Amino acid sequence: MLYWLANLSDGGDFFNLFRYITFRAGGAFFTALIFGFLFGRPLIDMLRRKQGKGQPIRNDGPATHFAKAGTPTMGGLLILSALLFATLLWARLDNGYVWIVLGVTYGYAAIGFADDYAKVTKQNVKGVSGRTRMALGLALAALAAVFAALMHPPELTNMLALPVFKDVLINLGIFFVPFAMFVIVGAANAVNLTDGLDGLAIMPVMIAAGTLGGIAYVVGRADFTQYLGVNFVPGTGELFVFTAALIGGGLGFLWYNAPPAAVFMGDTGSLALGGALGAIAVCTKHELVLGVVGGLFVVEALSVIIQVAYFKATGKRVFLMAPIHHHFEKKGWAEPQIVIRFWIVSLVLALIGLATLKIR
Repeated sequence: MLYWLANLSDGGDFFNLFRYITFRAGGAFFTALIFGFLFGRPLIDMLRRKQGKGQPIRNDGPATHFAKAGTPTMGGLLILSALLFATLLWARLDNGYVWIVLGVTYGYAAIGFADDYAKVTKQNVKGVSGRTRMALGLALAALAAVFAALMHPPELTNMLALPVFKDVLINLGIFFVPFAMFVIVGAANAVNLTDGLDGLAIMPVMIAAGTLGGIAYVVGRADFTQYLGVNFVPGTGELFVFTAALIGGGLGFLWYNAPPAAVFMGDTGSLALGGALGAIAVCTKHELVLGVVGGLFVVEALSVIIQVAYFKATGKRVFLMAPIHHHFEKKGWAEPQIVIRFWIVSLVLALIGLATLKIR
């Protein structure tokens, strides 16, 4: 919205700064951060009053988790409120990619909110059925994939770009939409599975968002893409403003989610943020790079898939408990130890993913 202030000026003064994505990204970051600090405590107090017993704790989970009983959930509302306010204030609202990512983010937030609400009101860890969540998630992802394909330049429509290999594109044709759906739904559910310890999911989400935001800024500039030899996707640079707002809102949330957490993100936040990462990857044609940048989420999801498949086949378990962060808890690792080490892994993977821009 503030971008239009630049139209009030002929250039050369303060209002001209609003034309620059980097300036508006900085504004979005600080706006979301301050929003989180200002409204975090009132929101948490309200959630505690409304929810009473808070998020139900799994009976088969690590024993240390029972001490968290009574902690309110749906804390993702804090991130999402800050993110929406800052994005609408600082981003260009005539940019289609911004609306695609916003649509996915808040569509998945609605699904997560319904699930959290069912868990809290029924005091049951099951919430909304998995089939219902999956069906709604696939429908949202399909819409986002179709609109992204329509917005991509003709030479990139329905194409899959391979990282590292310069000018290598695979024409997926009619399979692009299903592939993009898999990326978005997979990212949403992978982040959801990772959100099991205080602060575990939010920092890797911010790291991945920062990396994808940088990629979006680069692929949205013809001069940078020509120098680096990556595909030019005009308009995606505006997603840098979105990711900056996400990081600011995430830091505001982490202030209250750091161990011991005053509030849990809940499915409201984890599904929304994971979906956002997937949507950004699809918009920027960096779907495969997301698998590297968000490698931690991939490992968490794979640990569940492997555990379930192996147990059904043999009746035995590969891990002491899945997702894999619970495996390390069962082995005796302290929660902060797991969280910090997973953060480090996430940062290393993000740097590797970012390096794919230069390695050609």
